[in-house]
Amino acid sequence: MPLSWNDIKDRSLAFTNKWQNETSEDAEAKSFWDDFFNVFGVSRKRVGEFEKAVKKLDGKQGFIDLL
Repeated sequence: MPLSWNDIKDRSLAFTNKWQNETSEDAEAKSFWDDFFNVFGVSRKRVGEFEKAVKKLDGKQGFIDLL
């Protein structure tokens, strides 16, 4: 069942309160994105992949944080 606008608003307020003082992007990136997608009732695993391997323009291997 889709979330109502009030549910999304409540979840977004809870999300901002939880993350407002976070300072370590690398340590909390996966949790942050999981919580962000949850605001909208979406499982991050359904729509995104962490550390996706890619070939960069210079031919070297790289990774996209979230694709």
